Amino acid sequence: MTITITAFERSPDGGKGLARDTRVRWALEEVRQPYAVRLVSFRALKERAHLALHPFGQIPTYEEGDLALFETGGIVLHIAQCHAGLLPDDGNARARAMAWMFAAVNTVEPPILELGIAKLVEGDRSWSAERLPLVEERVCLRLKQLSDRLGDANWLDGAFSAGDLMMISVLLRLKPSGLLGEYQNLSAYVARGEARPAYRRAFEAQLAINTRPMD
Repeated sequence: MTITITAFERSPDGGKGLARDTRVRWALEEVRQPYAVRLVSFRALKERAHLALHPFGQIPTYEEGDLALFETGGIVLHIAQCHAGLLPDDGNARARAMAWMFAAVNTVEPPILELGIAKLVEGDRSWSAERLPLVEERVCLRLKQLSDRLGDANWLDGAFSAGDLMMISVLLRLKPSGLLGEYQNLSAYVARGEARPAYRRAFEAQLAINTRPMD
């Protein structure tokens, strides 16, 4: 059965790998599973056909036979559970890798997204100058905690796993802010993820969509 995912026909980031379909593409590339991409416009996100797949009108979605999934974390977890390469064989290590997946999207990503909103959406508000340092402080707290835990290891818990894939995908959002550069081990950690051939294939596939001429 062919796997089909959805992605923006034009990503807001212009193909820099920050749209969440990149995470799913990366996971599929890591486990060497072919997939098709159905491109959707911002208008199509709110239409009935897409809302039947994703009730919140976002991307990506995942379809395989009778199965339809939404939410990046759930999709990546499904891929990791169905195909070897993203979760350890040992039961305890497998559970820890899943815990890191949830930590990435539930603990580390929220303040990072809040920082983006504070800069891009609220930057012209009268109270922005006072709020921004507080938001940055919350991001830095999470980075310090993660940096301390990672130490000088290559990956979060032994070999590369879906936990690393999700965590690195989240941390990539911080590159424009400069905050990530204050933690050398985290910067190196992200660079190791970006250097993986599977990530490069996923990134280049998304970039190709965003740089193609529009009809």
